[in-house]
Formats: sequence, structure tokens, C-alpha cells
Amino acid sequence: MLITFIRTAILYFIVIISIRLMGKRQIGELQPYELVITLMLSDLASLPMQDTRLPLLLGIVPIITLLFVKILISEIQQHSRLFEKILDGTPSIIISDGEINLEMMKKQRLTMNDILEELRSAGYLDISDIQYAIIETNGTISIIPKSACDNVKRKDLKIKESESKIPIVLFEDGRLNKKALQGMNKDEKWLDEKLKSLNYPPRDKLFLVMMDSNEKLFIQRKNQKDKEDIIL
Repeated sequence: MLITFIRTAILYFIVIISIRLMGKRQIGELQPYELVITLMLSDLASLPMQDTRLPLLLGIVPIITLLFVKILISEIQQHSRLFEKILDGTPSIIISDGEINLEMMKKQRLTMNDILEELRSAGYLDISDIQYAIIETNGTISIIPKSACDNVKRKDLKIKESESKIPIVLFEDGRLNKKALQGMNKDEKWLDEKLKSLNYPPRDKLFLVMMDSNEKLFIQRKNQKDKEDIIL
């Protein structure tokens, strides 16, 4: 038991020192290769702790090796933009001037719920308020609002919470949200007639239809960069 305690303590401090030497990042900010190294560190450290028959060096040597690999990669990245681009990738624009980049959205395997969740967490409810939404190389999404919609605290503007109108997805990429329509006392026929009255093509030509509690619509076509806000 004492041997297990000592081995665990030694490996713990070695892992902590290694992580500190690799640089300070939060888990959500790790690049893919950094996450792989972190997972490998924990796995390598656990082997000698679980099996005292294994020599302690079996865990220490690979950990130190990974530490040097991480430091080496960081040094090369600082001197080679090409290597950095290959390893980390490049940022991708998912929203530009209030329009969703459908091709990039599919490439990054994002759903509308993912995008809307990120917007809400940043304090924005309307896609048309966003100048740019950029997927960073570590997977986080940076949101840059249009200057007129710059994010200001509610208490500064004395805005009541009840005034916020959260948009609901009625239709997305061939899928009709019947539950949302029912919650608004509307149906599929109403939506089709409304689109027709606004001179929009059938739903199979559209990617997204959203509506807030003020019945303000956001519509984006599939094959054309076109979005509109419409007050019903």
C-alpha cells in the first residue's frame, strides 16, 4: 500500500510539472494535438499506478518524451507558419454579415442548435445582428456583432428580460418543427401560405426559417446567399 502511495505521488507531481511546462490553457482552448498529448499523459501515468509490478520508469520516460515532443512542436510552430497551419488548421467563418455559410457549417459538422447556443451564450438572439461568427482553430466560436448591435449589458440600457424575443427554428434543411408550430397555434399549411405570400420558393428550396415571439421571420435560401427579416 505504501509503495502504491509513493508511486502515485511521484507520478502526480511529474504530470503536474509536465502540464505546467507545456503552457497554461483551459481544456476548451486546447488544440487537437494538445488534447491528444494530455489524454496520453493521463493514460501513461495510470499504468504504473494500477500495476505495481511495472517499473516506475515505464510511466516517467514516456511522460518526459511527450513533454519534449510538445515543446518541440511549439518551437517549430513559432518559426513555421506552414507547419502551424497543417497542425492547427485555420479559422473558419460560419456567419458573415448576418448570413450563415452553409458549406462551412456542413464542413464543420455543426447544427443550427450549436450555432444558436453559441449566439445565446454571447448574449445575441438574432443572427442578423452578427457581422462575423468565426470558428477558431481550438473549436471555440468568436462572435463579432454589427456595430449597431454591439453587446451592451441589459442594466445599462434598462431593458427588461421580458422584452427579449428568442427565435424558434420552424424549418431547417428539410426538417419541419411541427412541435414549435403547434406551440404558436400554427401549422404546416400556415407556414407554406406565409412563404408563398412573401414570394419565397417552396420549403425544399429553403435552408432555414425562424420566427420569434413578435412573429419576426428570418429566412435563408439553400442555394443563394439571401436572408431577410420580415415583420408579419
